[in-house]
Amino acid sequence: MTSTSETPIDATLIGTVPATGSVTPLAEGRLAVRTDERLEIHDAESFLSGTLAPTRSVRLPPHSAAVPLPGGALVVAEATRVRALGPDGATRWELLHARWHGGHRDARPPGPPAVSPDGRLISVIVPTLATAERSTVLISDKPPRHRYARDTLLLLDAASGDVRARRPIAAISSDVTQRWHPEGSLLALSCWTAWYSWSTWWIEPRHDGLHIRGGTSMREVIDFLPDASRVLTLRRAEGIAFNDDRDELASHEVTADDPSDLFDLRELAVDRDHDEIAGAYLIDAARILVTGRIYLPGRPVAVRHWLCDALTLRPLGRVRYPVAVGGDATPLGDGTWLTRDRERLHRWALP
Repeated sequence: MTSTSETPIDATLIGTVPATGSVTPLAEGRLAVRTDERLEIHDAESFLSGTLAPTRSVRLPPHSAAVPLPGGALVVAEATRVRALGPDGATRWELLHARWHGGHRDARPPGPPAVSPDGRLISVIVPTLATAERSTVLISDKPPRHRYARDTLLLLDAASGDVRARRPIAAISSDVTQRWHPEGSLLALSCWTAWYSWSTWWIEPRHDGLHIRGGTSMREVIDFLPDASRVLTLRRAEGIAFNDDRDELASHEVTADDPSDLFDLRELAVDRDHDEIAGAYLIDAARILVTGRIYLPGRPVAVRHWLCDALTLRPLGRVRYPVAVGGDATPLGDGTWLTRDRERLHRWALP
């Protein structure tokens, strides 16, 4: 444990909202709230002030993943298709694909599509059924026994659904994280494959296809750092690599594979063999929020949050809250962030 990691930083509570579901900030001062059955779009300030009156509420198919498009439309990824829904709920376009891994009715996409900053492009991962000539993985040994080859990254036209580009990727994904560069010039893609952990690439869309600029393994992309030339990643100890379990925060140049800066997050731990790092979140241009679980002998598991410097990745101190918080956080893009305590969302700011 480093001395600076325990420097107290008191978070200021600036609002509490009764809400269920996960919250995602959107452009143009909006928020998306996703529950098991619905996706709601809210004016951000109205929602955060306690006015829970969505500007749009859509009932979604079970096990789907959805993200809003500009102008009130949605793009929805389902077990066997990706489609766009207009503001009136009508299907604008539909792209069919093989059923997601496992082949069963409750199969689900590993993550939502990602919309480019200008709203014109959609990146989405789809499964690929194996042919006899290709290496395969049997996802389920129960009927139907589908064998899958590497997943495929598609770049779609948001207006028409036409495939602009496609590229096989070296993953059979159970989880997916995508982050677009603020200018739309790059896509950072992370795919988690069982027994292999995360594979991450920096991908450049060009007129002649999708080109890989660099990448890394066992690290999940968090976001593009404010200078827009570096990517922030997180490695968690997963018990996959023999004698190589590590929790690390790293930044990467978008043209390189190896980290340009790295911080060993075990320096935040009380017990390096048991404490866990949960997540990392870019709060603003200067600070990263890191969350974890601390296991103290004879005491309940404690959730802790730390602030790290976005340039050096070194810890600035431990965040103190006046109420209980969980291991997840939602940055709102203005230097404030949300945490959840059961059925309530708390909004925080730094002093």
